[in-house]
Amino acid sequence: MDATMDYDDHCAEIVHQAELLGSHLDASTPLTTSVPSCPDWNLAQLLRHLGEAHRWVEDLVRTRATEPPPETALRVLPRETTETPAALAAWLTEGARLLADTLRAAGPDTRIWTPLPSGSPRFFARRMAHETVMHRADAALTLGADFTVDQRVALDCLDEWMELGSLPEMFDFHPDRRALLGPGRTLHFHATDTPPEAAADWLVDLTGDTLAWRRTQEPAAVSVRAPLTDLLLLIYGRVSSDRDTFAITGDQELLEFWLSRVLFG
Repeated sequence: MDATMDYDDHCAEIVHQAELLGSHLDASTPLTTSVPSCPDWNLAQLLRHLGEAHRWVEDLVRTRATEPPPETALRVLPRETTETPAALAAWLTEGARLLADTLRAAGPDTRIWTPLPSGSPRFFARRMAHETVMHRADAALTLGADFTVDQRVALDCLDEWMELGSLPEMFDFHPDRRALLGPGRTLHFHATDTPPEAAADWLVDLTGDTLAWRRTQEPAAVSVRAPLTDLLLLIYGRVSSDRDTFAITGDQELLEFWLSRVLFG
């Protein structure tokens, strides 16, 4: 099984996930409902943030920016909206398609500014694909809708989260994460609903001088077993570990400490 995703896959997934998110909305959708997994926002703000993020990246890639454009539109989000759910869904999908088209036109190796090592549209294609996945999860959780993710997408989403969270630069942005390091501090996550060839095991190793991870099935101080989508939601901070879908053995305090320090927006 080929579980990898390439640049074109990420571009396509931005649009696919935006369309799926839009499908959660209908005329009766309450846009002023608070989003439990993003408690500072209501649903309209969530949708506006994601759509503006797509447009912010599109502008950056199209202009081959060497420094970040202003982020005001995707950070300052009025709580009230006069738009209908259908209009917001259409606007969101339009921005996703525009972004995907611009990424494809630029190609994966064009030199642009990125907030973390990469310097190419590859970073933003992958990041925006998974940003859209997780904000679709936020909307689904808010509305009580089903949330499922294709196995290949979920695996890539978790790998990206692990990779970004383990970059040495994260200590510059989040100095408090150094407190995670210590002897014997390891965490293992296993997806219970994937075939063996998916190798859906992640070992987080906090025993060295940096945050490290690897895809492996090893003993750990704490182990979490759950379906892949549930692991994705847990590790991205969208659900808590007290759900009955999680089988946890070992040092649960370490798990909660780690989850509290590595929150990802």
